[in-house]
Order: sequence, then C-alpha cells, then structure tokens
Amino acid sequence: MRDLSCGDTHIYLELDVRRIACMGCGAVKLERLDWLADYPFYTKRFAYFVGRRCRAATIKDVAQETRLDWKTVKELEKQYMREQLRRLGLPGPKVIGIDEVSIAKGHTYRIVVSDLVRRRPIWFGGQDRSEASMAQFFDWLGERKCRGLRLAVMDMWKPFRNMTSAKAPQAAIMFDKFHVISHLGEALDAVRKSEYARLTGKNRRFIKGQKFTLLSRRENLTCKGRQSLKLLLKANKRLNTAYVLKEAFGQLWDYQVEGWARRFFENWRDSLKWQRLGPYEKFAAMIDRHWDGIAAYCKPENKVSLGFVEGLNNKIRVIQRRAYGLRDEEYLRLKILTCMLPAI
Repeated sequence: MRDLSCGDTHIYLELDVRRIACMGCGAVKLERLDWLADYPFYTKRFAYFVGRRCRAATIKDVAQETRLDWKTVKELEKQYMREQLRRLGLPGPKVIGIDEVSIAKGHTYRIVVSDLVRRRPIWFGGQDRSEASMAQFFDWLGERKCRGLRLAVMDMWKPFRNMTSAKAPQAAIMFDKFHVISHLGEALDAVRKSEYARLTGKNRRFIKGQKFTLLSRRENLTCKGRQSLKLLLKANKRLNTAYVLKEAFGQLWDYQVEGWARRFFENWRDSLKWQRLGPYEKFAAMIDRHWDGIAAYCKPENKVSLGFVEGLNNKIRVIQRRAYGLRDEEYLRLKILTCMLPAI
C-alpha cells in the first residue's frame, strides 16, 4: 500500500493481513488496521496528505503530482473531509443563516444552513427550496437543539420563514440586509430603464451604460465614475430623486429602537408621494409586509455578522467552478461543509 513519499521517491509498504473464518456466521473477515485508509491500498496519513493538497489545488493537479487516477484522489479527499466533520461532532447552533444555492441549470436548488457564531456551514441538503426540504434540516438537528435556536437569518423566501416558525417558534427571524438592499437596487434599475424608454435621441446618452454607476455606492466609485454620476443626476430629475431615496434608506439599519426605525420608514415612504416612482412604492409595500424581520435589527442581541453568508456564497461558487464537470453531489456537500474548517 502507498505511504507518504520521501522527497521524489514513492514509498510502498508490504505486509501480511490476517483473514479469519468466523465460527458464528461462517463469513471470512479481514483484519482491521486503524492506520489504513478506507481506500485499502493507501495509509491514512497519505490520504490526509492528499486531502490537504486538494484544499489548495484541483483534483487534476493533485493527481498529476501524486501520479494517481483522479477518481482515486477524489475518494481519498472525501475520506479526509469526512474525518474533519467527525472530529467536530454534531453542532448545536444558537444563530443560523439560511440560504439556497443553485447546483445546476433549471432552478435546481439546495439549502445551506450556517452557524453564524462559529462562522461555518453545518448542513447542506434538500431536493429544492421548499418547506419539505427545510424541514429535513430541523429533523436532522433534533427537537432539543431546535429549542436552543434564538435567531434565524434568511432572505424573504416564505417557505424558509414558515418552517422556521413551525419548528423553532422561539427563534427570532431576521431578514438578510443584503437581500433587502438588492430589492431596492432592482427598483432603482427599473426606474432607470423606464427613463431610458421615455427619452429619445441625444437625451438618452446620459443614462446609457450607467447601470452600475447608479447601483454602486459613491465612495466605491472611481473619479471618472463620480463625474458620470454627477452628470447623470444633474441631467435627470427622477433618477436624482430615486438615487437620493436609495442612499437615504440605508439609515434604517442604524436605529436601535424599533419605534424610531418605524417612524423613519413611514417618513421615507411618505416622501414617495407625487414622485411617480412605481417600483419604489412596490418596494415600500414589500418592506411593510415583512416588517417583523426588518425590525429585528434594532435589538442588540441580534447584532451578528451578516457578511459571512454572502462570503460563503462566493466560496461555494468558486468550489463549483473548480469542480466543473463533476456530478457527485456528496462531494460538493463535503466541500461546502469543510471549506471553513482548519486542516488536520
């Protein structure tokens, strides 16, 4: 069996393994050696070496380096990742983040649940993003640990909210700020498109190609981008109003008392009157319907880092690009669950 190499020399171990005929069941059983990998022709330390290399390189690169078949490398890496999860044990989260990821074309989704306190994903599964798939997570977590949840962060997808309220009624529900802001960005872009369709001739030149200039924060723009934004807002009054309202809405997340936050939102919604901004009115109605999940930001105990969920989504997309062509969902699950864990 293959062991760790010494420099550029491959090391193989040769040994005798006992085979015993069981008197009880009549089967022939093989001696179990703890230092051998599940893939029987390799030692555990060699399997863990391959697993550590796969954290920084693709399967194809590691296969060329070790002169192994890529299927063998993948199986050794899967054993390494299972050992990482085994050493951690079953999680008992207090604050969870719920999101969905697309794993194939045609709206094929899986649910990812993260522990926002320990900052690592803890569950990946389901068949879609329905209530039945969300219930699989709570069944896996267990009734006792469900009672220990105090906060669930998610987007405004109704099945996630309904199942969380049913399985963990004591947990507060908070909607992810990044998803809320993305809806406001879509409303601003809808206003930009309507203005572009309304104007004709040379008047369109101020709006054409300025989508990301409008959606970006001013401090993130380059000098040229700020000049383009200034010219655009000066040339179009409705876009100027829509942009100012978008920037002003960010103040909502700074309030620590729900009453003051609600008063600010009512004033912001009143400022939409007579502005003829239909997408903004729809956005305000959506916020009003989901106000409980927005107001949860005002409570000090709910101040958690929400950037982890978006960062995890980016990391998952990188994993999917590196694993292009693989159709092993179990491999994808292990890669996602161990992407934030330390090496062993």
